[in-house]
This record gives sequence, C-alpha cells and structure tokens, in this order.
Amino acid sequence: MLCKFLSKFAENKITMGSNSYEKPDFWSRKAFSEGYPARSVYKLKEIDEKFGFIKKNYTVLDLGAAPGSWTTFLLRTMNGSGKVVSCDLNPLAKDVKSDNLVFIQGDLNAPEIRDQIKANGPYDLVVCDAAPLTTGNRMVDTARSENLVEMAIWYAQTMLRTGGNFTVKIFQNGDQQRFLKMMREIFTSARGFKPEACRSESFETYLVGLNKK
Repeated sequence: MLCKFLSKFAENKITMGSNSYEKPDFWSRKAFSEGYPARSVYKLKEIDEKFGFIKKNYTVLDLGAAPGSWTTFLLRTMNGSGKVVSCDLNPLAKDVKSDNLVFIQGDLNAPEIRDQIKANGPYDLVVCDAAPLTTGNRMVDTARSENLVEMAIWYAQTMLRTGGNFTVKIFQNGDQQRFLKMMREIFTSARGFKPEACRSESFETYLVGLNKK
C-alpha cells in the first residue's frame, strides 16, 4: 500500500493547474467562520445526517485526520462524551484538542501504529477522508486512492465492533464495485454516496458500510 502518500494535501486542495480549488468557495468560507480547519467537515456532516453515524459515547477512529476538520466535527457532535482516536502522518491543527481526543502521528501501515490504534479500540465508527498526494495523472491518482481505500477497509474489518459503521473517500472511476463487494461481505449493507459539499468538478465520492456483521 502507498500510505506514504497519506495526506489531506491541505485537505482537498488538488493541484491540477489553476481552477476553483485555489479559490475559497461557500463551504470554505463557512468552515472558516465556524472554526473548522477545512471545508471537508461538511461532507462528514452530510454523511452523518444521511446515515446517523455519530452517537454520544461512541469510540471513533479517524484515519488520515490532519488537519482535523472531521476530528473537530466528531468531538463537537459527541459533546464531550466517548473518544476520538485520530491518526495521520501530519499533525493536527494546533487548536484541535480535547480531553477525549487521542492523536497518533505516524504511518497507518506501520505495525507499531496499528498496535497503538488497536489498543484504543474497538471502535463504533471508522471514518477515512484521506487523499493521496496527487500528480494530475488521473490513472495514477486513482490507483493511489484505491490503496488508501484498501487500508481503511482493513481497519474497519479488523477494529470495528459488531454493528459498527464505516465511510471512506474514493476517487471516482476507481474500482468502486470491487470495494463495495468487499464491504458487503463485512457489513449488512454498503453503498456509494456523494455529498453536495464536494466540489462540482471533484471526482471524489464516498463508500459507506452500515452495521458490521
């Protein structure tokens, strides 16, 4: 797997020439005004509204968490209850902190990092908004995204409680059907979902697994 590519890359800023990714949009401005590190928070918010993912007293694993928008939303939604375990190669933003936050910095494929994450589980919810460093070559970028999806599914299968839920970002035109087939062996149901907060020109979407068997 290519976990060395694990990075938000300024969380959803994909460098493929001059385009709207370089300009703050409605969601970026809203995130700034509400104290989130990046606009990606509203994607998780939509997923939660659609599927009822986040409950108080949950133990949640946030993979590829930096700079911390999803972690912040999880902490705020659980309102001081439960625990959020976040992991990334890069540190979280300085203001992302809480008594019920455990941050682990390192490679998600490294055995010692896996052991630390496992020691803080099992988990009720695993989320992954990780994106690879992009090259502008869609074939290469999609392949890198697929490696991250495989890694996230491994964590979900290995560390979720029975009945737990899961979501992961994937670049469209990747092998979504293969991953959904894998997920249907793990979860009662699995499907794709593209939040409205995704940029119109973005080729990212999300896979959702519900009720781990």
